[in-house]
Amino acid sequence: MLTVHHISKAYNIQPILEDVSFSINPGDRLGLIGPNGSGKTTLLRILAGHESPDRGAVVATRTGLRIGYLTQGFAPRPGITLGELLEQSLGNPAEVENELARLAGALALDPQDRSLQDAYQAALERMQALDFTLQPSVVLEPLGLAGIDPGQAVESLSGGQKTRLSLALVLLQDPLLLLLDEPTNHLDIAMLEWLENWLGQFSGAALIVSHDRTFLDNTVNRILDLNPETHTIREYSGNYTGYLDQYLAERERLAEAYSDQLYEIRRMRQDIARTKQQSLRVELTTTSRQPGVRRYAKKVAKKAKSREKKLERFMESDERVEKPKESWQMKLEFGEPVHVGQGVLKLEELAVGYPGGPALLSGLDLQVRLGQRIAITGPNGAGKTTLLRTIAGKLDPLSGQVRLGASIRLGYMAQEQELLDLQRSALEIIQHNAPFNETEARSFLHYFLFSGDDPLRPARDLSFGERARLELAVLVVNGCNLLLLDEPINHLDIPSRARFEQALANFNGTILAVVHDRYFIDRFASELWLVEDGALHREVLSS
Repeated sequence: MLTVHHISKAYNIQPILEDVSFSINPGDRLGLIGPNGSGKTTLLRILAGHESPDRGAVVATRTGLRIGYLTQGFAPRPGITLGELLEQSLGNPAEVENELARLAGALALDPQDRSLQDAYQAALERMQALDFTLQPSVVLEPLGLAGIDPGQAVESLSGGQKTRLSLALVLLQDPLLLLLDEPTNHLDIAMLEWLENWLGQFSGAALIVSHDRTFLDNTVNRILDLNPETHTIREYSGNYTGYLDQYLAERERLAEAYSDQLYEIRRMRQDIARTKQQSLRVELTTTSRQPGVRRYAKKVAKKAKSREKKLERFMESDERVEKPKESWQMKLEFGEPVHVGQGVLKLEELAVGYPGGPALLSGLDLQVRLGQRIAITGPNGAGKTTLLRTIAGKLDPLSGQVRLGASIRLGYMAQEQELLDLQRSALEIIQHNAPFNETEARSFLHYFLFSGDDPLRPARDLSFGERARLELAVLVVNGCNLLLLDEPINHLDIPSRARFEQALANFNGTILAVVHDRYFIDRFASELWLVEDGALHREVLSS
């Protein structure tokens, strides 16, 4: 369907992609992985035709290939309603027909006008696309959007609804090839499973950028691993788990080969040193009246020199095995929390909701103890974030009480990252939260992968992933012992998620996390709180 021929892309002098080649065939499900900033979105934009490569080409091998591109950031015009957005995205057949007629008339008068030719071709393509467009209800209903008032402003929708709407707008074009950039952000587990099933029945091909490892396991049959250092792509067969097995086995073989090489280099250097020493000893203990012995010593010295040059050539050759580098990952470690009692948090007859509205959850009598790992999940809009915000003191309870234990230091990570001061730099934010000088603050931020001039950039200029890392840094530097995390890994790439999980495993405090990542839940949670239909159901998970 689509072939990528040796494409390269750089911004100024910074290379992003180097000599990248691969093909997408009918029925393919490709997962594109790599750390944030490695060039995944750039590659998708090139495939979608939104950017051009500096070198190489992208060739559609199927005539009339319809590409549906789901971007990571969904930012419709402020104030636009759902109905207006649907009409804007799908187009109006009557308007396109009128435009075609107008352009046809203009071309009849001036058939050589290139701008008119291009405009006519673009209008024709829009009309052809309209012929393939599905009815909105066919797509909106399974995505849980059919009940939304067409007059409702899109900006008032929840994060999950916005993600589903942006996906619906792509599916309405009835594409043959899907390019999906983080399609799982803000989706609850039920909607994740729906999307997995839908992709399983989709007759076209899909290239998916996702940090949701379970989603990749359940949907893809090939992995494209984008290396941030070489800017190249390595292809692996199978799903994410299959890729990880191959990757780790490969790293283990490289580590063994590097260890064997170190041993051999050490042996050769010792042999060279021993041979040189032997030659020198003979030279020092003999006289010119022993020419035979001295000639032998010179031969030994020559042999040592030859071996030394051979070793130098090997050290400079492509045969030498490079030391395997550590995988790109967050160096995140939470400090030891202060001593606290066993009773960390108690909810007494708690009802949560927004002022003037109905209670989303009520009658909550719950106790959280030291060291618990609680994953809060459920459908979008069920009240998970509202519960967390109420516990964090950002919302007043509609009724009942939230009681924190003695010596509790609560840290709250918001879903929409609205707690960051976007005007301040990362350096200023850390110094605002801790008595660090500039050197200490920079050193601390280095653990969260802020290097060079990154700490000096305003938070508004940081990517979503960088902002998430900065929020985590703030929690760590404040020494929190109760963490309330609202979708903490939404904008983190796979290596960062793995390192984040490891950090939480070493954290001795208590954690409540709103999360839909099933891979994360399986490895993190000791207890599950399922929020749905106005109720909270607790389930203790096996360790």
